[in-house]
Amino acid sequence: MCVDEVHALRHPSCLSINIIIIIIIIIIIIIIIHQVRPSSPSFTSVDQSLIDVQQVAMLSIPDLIKKKRDGGTLSDGDIKTFVKSLSCGSIQDCQTGAMLMAIWQQGMDVHETATLTKEMMLSGEIMSWPREWAGLVVDKHSTGGVGDKVSLVLAPALAACGCKVPMISGRGLAHTGGTLDKLESIPGFSIHQSAEQVRAILSSVGCCIVGQTETLVPADRILYATRDITGTVDSLPLITGSIISKKGAESLMALVLDVKFGQAALYKDLRGAKELAQLLVKAGNELGMRTGAVLSRMDGVIGRSVGNSLEVIEALDVLKGGEQKDLMELVTTLGALLLTMTGLAADQSEGRRKISQAVSGGHALLKFQGMMEAQGVAKETARALCSAHTDYFKILRKAKHQLDLTASRDGVLVDVDGLILAEVLHKLGAGRSKAGQPVNHSVGAELLRSLGQKITKGTAWLRVHYEEPAPSPDQIERLQSALVLGSLADWQRQSLVQEVILPV
Repeated sequence: MCVDEVHALRHPSCLSINIIIIIIIIIIIIIIIHQVRPSSPSFTSVDQSLIDVQQVAMLSIPDLIKKKRDGGTLSDGDIKTFVKSLSCGSIQDCQTGAMLMAIWQQGMDVHETATLTKEMMLSGEIMSWPREWAGLVVDKHSTGGVGDKVSLVLAPALAACGCKVPMISGRGLAHTGGTLDKLESIPGFSIHQSAEQVRAILSSVGCCIVGQTETLVPADRILYATRDITGTVDSLPLITGSIISKKGAESLMALVLDVKFGQAALYKDLRGAKELAQLLVKAGNELGMRTGAVLSRMDGVIGRSVGNSLEVIEALDVLKGGEQKDLMELVTTLGALLLTMTGLAADQSEGRRKISQAVSGGHALLKFQGMMEAQGVAKETARALCSAHTDYFKILRKAKHQLDLTASRDGVLVDVDGLILAEVLHKLGAGRSKAGQPVNHSVGAELLRSLGQKITKGTAWLRVHYEEPAPSPDQIERLQSALVLGSLADWQRQSLVQEVILPV
């Protein structure tokens, strides 16, 4: 631009024209804006729509409760909303309880149950494993029994057969014992392990038995605690969601379920237990885990001992080659099913043989020793517990008092009511009534005679280990009533395993 042109632009008349042009341009821009975005009320309507969405979200939980209460089927979105509200804490406790009661009353169909299980699993951390472990990561779950020490033998036996076993177990509640409580009777044993520590233990030993971490399935922790105080523990869909969501979060290749039935089990008859087993198997398989189940009797006692320290001792004796037919029947059956599902055994017969050899040959015992050391037990303690001749009570706590109960007449030991034993021992301190309560690891009982054995009047048949409180006369009478005497014609050995449900 030349100097004359610059001076011309500075002339007053030129400036006036420029200002007019600028004003016209501004007016045109405003008109265009109003044509594209007519007025501010439209923004208000957008804001209002957001408010409306928030109000709908706030109303959704009561609506979902009503829907299920009235027998409706919850959609995938409905269930996702419910579980997410648990995880983020936006749902009130009373609403959670109301939804659980609605589910307990109306039930859930197979698809609802599968969706609930999946959403619960996705509410927290999903564990991951090295690529070279593909197809080898397995676990087992039991619905709870009396003297159920199966995991203490099965986990190291599976590890000895080449499996990786990240067994996430629970504590005892009511009359059933908990694997974690049993292991904590061993001085130094820590059930609290991070995901990184679990991977390290599996890499070096092959098995670990730990508690649920804070980040694993947080929705289940809320629902489990609420179920316990709302009378909804026995809901099939809720049981399924709780069990399978945790196992799914372990990223398992295979899972076996020990679903018990009988007078000392959650389900008293085979029909109810089978319904639960089939639901669990279907839910597990739908999450990508090869899942099978074993239906087993739970009337008496598994093995000969009940109580945390006493059950650890019995499990160690079996790992050292001691004979305990009913316990080993469950260990070999459950283990064989897992070895077959992973391809480590051609069939269940070969699987049972491999598990049995792992135990009888001492390989499982070495794995148990390694697991103890990896989870905090001093090497000298672990080695002493696993040695051939050891005084267990120099390491494990022994109750201050023992009381032998004797038979009131001659007869053949036909049965022992496991539920009565468990309930009395629970009152004596072996169990807990509320989550978080301590237990006395030394309290328990030993069967001094075997089923089918003849006993005479005055023969000791049960040894009770107790501290404070001492058994009352009523409790002693109840314990005596657990003994069932008859004739040889009244007794025949029954297999604990009633049926095996293979993966679908």
